[in-house]
Amino acid sequence: MARILTIIVSYNFEPWIHKCLPSLLDSSYPTDILVVDNNSGDNTAQIIKETYPTIRLIESSENLGFGKANNIGLDIVLKEEYDYAFLVNQDAWLDRDCIANLVKVNADNIGIISPIHYDGTETTLDHGFAVYTKNATIENSHRICSFVNAAFWFIPNPVIRKVGGFAPIFFHYGEDKDYANRIKYYGLNIILADRAKAYHDRQQRKTDQKTFLKSEFVYHLTEYCNINYTFVRSFSMAVLASLKKMGASIFKGHIFEAKSYLNIAFRLLGKSGAVYRTRLSNKKAYNKIY
Repeated sequence: MARILTIIVSYNFEPWIHKCLPSLLDSSYPTDILVVDNNSGDNTAQIIKETYPTIRLIESSENLGFGKANNIGLDIVLKEEYDYAFLVNQDAWLDRDCIANLVKVNADNIGIISPIHYDGTETTLDHGFAVYTKNATIENSHRICSFVNAAFWFIPNPVIRKVGGFAPIFFHYGEDKDYANRIKYYGLNIILADRAKAYHDRQQRKTDQKTFLKSEFVYHLTEYCNINYTFVRSFSMAVLASLKKMGASIFKGHIFEAKSYLNIAFRLLGKSGAVYRTRLSNKKAYNKIY
């Protein structure tokens, strides 16, 4: 039987803790569970210690962000020779047979296996997931897509050894897109396990202009780090693309938006050294996590 370590990065986990953790403990296919807590301000750590004593808990003294905290778990997967890492968001829970159906997937060039993401109603596909997977292709009876967000990522040990952990240039958001770009670079696939179901409680979230512009910066940063492009191409897709959007905003009379895109371009330029180092690191096969 394959050994699986489920990794949950938590930050103020209380609203979902009693749905997320029991769904894993009740899984028809057993998994060890690790929670890496990013210095929550609520009672997350106390609840886990008192109510879920079999779950391994690592308490960080600071908020490490999503990628760095997950890397702690990925390092354990390698050191303790687990067969798979299963990354699960804190605001999520699983169907009882989800992991059993993930383990059954047998295909060539597996990079990441994803269950089907439903929203918190458990009846409707998660909106983001539906968008990401609408152009999925069929290859050897499996559906393959270019990206699925990291709410539920089932990753074989050899893939972690080859691709590495999350790039530390990303604090929260963007790290999963960057990792998916690296999966492509190494000739691997993101495969959908159509019989595996999981639930992501985020259907009530709304976006405003500030959130949109933050996501624009993250998107262009992932383009800058994308090792499937040459550095010149990535610079064009990130910095020059931001300036082009600035010009379009000026033309439309959206001055605040134009200033925001100019700010994005300058922020990207300021990260050029870190981006260059990230690109070099991401092109190397690793037997360790950052």
